[in-house]
Amino acid sequence: MQLLGLLCCMVLFTLSSTFTIGRFSRDTSHAIDGEKVMRWDIPFINKDVKTPLVGGDMALPPGRNALIDKAYRWQFPIPYILDNSLDLNAKGVIFQAFETYRLKSCVDFKPYEGEKSFIRFEKLDGCWSMVGDLKEGQRLSLGENCDYKGTIMHEILHALGFYHEQSRTDRDNYVNIWWNQIIPGMEHNFNKYDDSFITDQNTPYDYESIMHYGPYSFNVDPRYPTITAKDPELTHVLGQYNDFSSLDLLRLNRMYNCSAPLTLLDQCSFETLGICGMVPRNQENGVQWVHSRSSSQSPDHTLVGQCRDAGHYMFFSTNSGKAGDSAFLESRTLYPKRKLQCLQLFYKMTGSPKDKLVIWTKQIESDGTPTGKAIATLNGDGDHSWKIAHVPLSMNGKSFYAFQGISGDPSHSSGGILLDDVTLAETRCPSATWRIPNFSSYLASYAVGEYIQSPRFYSPEGYGFGLQLLPNSYVNGYIGAFFHLTSGENDKTMNWPAGNRQVTLTVLDQDPDVTQRQSFSYSFTTNGKQLIPGTDRLYWDDPSKVGTYDPSCDCYRGWTWGYNAFFSHFDLHRRSYLKNDDLILFIEFEDLTPLINQPASNDI
Repeated sequence: MQLLGLLCCMVLFTLSSTFTIGRFSRDTSHAIDGEKVMRWDIPFINKDVKTPLVGGDMALPPGRNALIDKAYRWQFPIPYILDNSLDLNAKGVIFQAFETYRLKSCVDFKPYEGEKSFIRFEKLDGCWSMVGDLKEGQRLSLGENCDYKGTIMHEILHALGFYHEQSRTDRDNYVNIWWNQIIPGMEHNFNKYDDSFITDQNTPYDYESIMHYGPYSFNVDPRYPTITAKDPELTHVLGQYNDFSSLDLLRLNRMYNCSAPLTLLDQCSFETLGICGMVPRNQENGVQWVHSRSSSQSPDHTLVGQCRDAGHYMFFSTNSGKAGDSAFLESRTLYPKRKLQCLQLFYKMTGSPKDKLVIWTKQIESDGTPTGKAIATLNGDGDHSWKIAHVPLSMNGKSFYAFQGISGDPSHSSGGILLDDVTLAETRCPSATWRIPNFSSYLASYAVGEYIQSPRFYSPEGYGFGLQLLPNSYVNGYIGAFFHLTSGENDKTMNWPAGNRQVTLTVLDQDPDVTQRQSFSYSFTTNGKQLIPGTDRLYWDDPSKVGTYDPSCDCYRGWTWGYNAFFSHFDLHRRSYLKNDDLILFIEFEDLTPLINQPASNDI
């Protein structure tokens, strides 16, 4: 089952930056992490594991090397089994990890159908995997607190044949191992391996690798690290589990001869003269999309105008001509396989509020005739900043997509429509996207415990929900994030309580290349039997029954559930999490019920 990609509401999901402000109530909330930073690093989770492991999380038969020996390479797709022992949340996050592999590599997965080689995901003691394809089926353990996407991606990389980054033969040139700080008996987890045993695929040492230990792995005293970078500034990035690093991907794709990702159909930041094969189609009136260079007055989104003589976008002027003038920008011909796609784009409207950006899809019929339809329309407004939009598509066979710029009122326009950083992937669009502009000002001005309230969003099923975001949470140096259900227009037809739904909160890394993003996400799954403390009322019941009325939305808000230490202020200022000072969040509320009643697999 490929859960991420089954559901799609054919409407345009645009984000809103509208929100209200409030004081967070601890009395009507549950913090998964209490008021401390949860440790998700695998060595910490595995400190009491009884299964014999090498390197902290590898169940490795002696005398064998999967990384060098091609006999232990997998054939794709890899058959998998989701064992009945797994927590429901872990099952959902496994599918998230599968989708990330498909989006960024040629690694694919399929349900087990009797093959000799397969991976069985189980809930055993800790987070660990066997290394390489054993040709007889193998286990991958996701024990307590292993249901984090980065952890699962890490363990799958072991199954694919990868060792830890700090195991490289040249590691002492880049990091220091503090042997006196390692728990006695755990020193073997810091062994180096000769390059005749493992290979780095001819790539540099990677401090950001998802396969690198964090500074406090297997430490005796929580105050002191066991591994630090020789450049102190780089110690902070060791042990990130957000996503693949660029070198992780390079090695994976080299090892398995991946020529292109499976589900990434197209992406363009318009930095090349060929504009990624897109074709501007001029109308008879001469208006057209123009390949334009970034400037201080009109910066692009890719580089935010920070690079001289670099940074480009596509521009459709609406300040001359007549109302109704239009032009198309068409993609190259594409051959989708999944019949479900998500088009992500960054756009800016600097002209008249009557201007329009229309997204089209066009199919190429067997006789070569194109047939098209308008899928979504973005309208001009008074906000002249870069915004993000997601458009669900359902192209089938030979086809392409197109952007149509339409001039609304040239006499009241001083600009036009700007388009940049376009991505088309064969996956489902986010259910909700929330953009918070000028986020640094909230970090600077909000007191501990003050929150920003999101707009009300709706899940694909029709549940209303929202998010309370604390710029300065009760854990110092962190953003807090708390999810809640809201009453909505579909409540009478919804199933209550809303149990077995997976909430996923994602901070978007706005790198223009989707394969290079290290977006951060947490997931938890609702329990329909969970009671509100001290009552006999259900936590995830209809908010109009168990929630509190909020006049700002004319709705009821249920109790909140989330994290005090959701995302650190330090990480927030790394990479492109705050590009243009915009914080962009994706919020999912997805039904995992289909994953509960699966055929028994324990007899295999």
